[in-house]
Amino acid sequence: MKKSIFGLFLFVLTLAVNAQTPNTATLNTEEQEVINLSKDKWQWMADKNIDKLTPLFHDKSKFVHMSGTWKKDEELEIIKSGSIWYKKADVKDVAIELIDDTAIVWNRITLTAFVRGSDVVTEFTVTEVYQKEKKDWKLLALTFSSVRDTHVIKH
Repeated sequence: MKKSIFGLFLFVLTLAVNAQTPNTATLNTEEQEVINLSKDKWQWMADKNIDKLTPLFHDKSKFVHMSGTWKKDEELEIIKSGSIWYKKADVKDVAIELIDDTAIVWNRITLTAFVRGSDVVTEFTVTEVYQKEKKDWKLLALTFSSVRDTHVIKH
């Protein structure tokens, strides 16, 4: 009896983990390219890599945070100065929609950030909007939405 309950537990756990993992086999090349770029962006933000972020952020991009909305130059300065240090974005789920030359990415993350002198861990769904210009994707908008840890992105 214990073995069958344990087996059922493992089966349910496997289903839960797989439900939160993007199925890369069903993504086309362009979708995978944008998802990889989004993933790289989180690392560049953690590394405070302004040289990589500057060309990624569109000149007219906007960033919506819990404390305000600002443009490209202010976001880059915030990252560079460390007034918000995006230490680690633990991406739990990703969904993407491509519409012509526009890509919308939803990331379900647990963000560890250094803000106002201390580390803060917050659950977010982050909406990113990219537009393809020639051969490069540019980030037009990034919006943090604070959510419960049980929040699920519908695919």
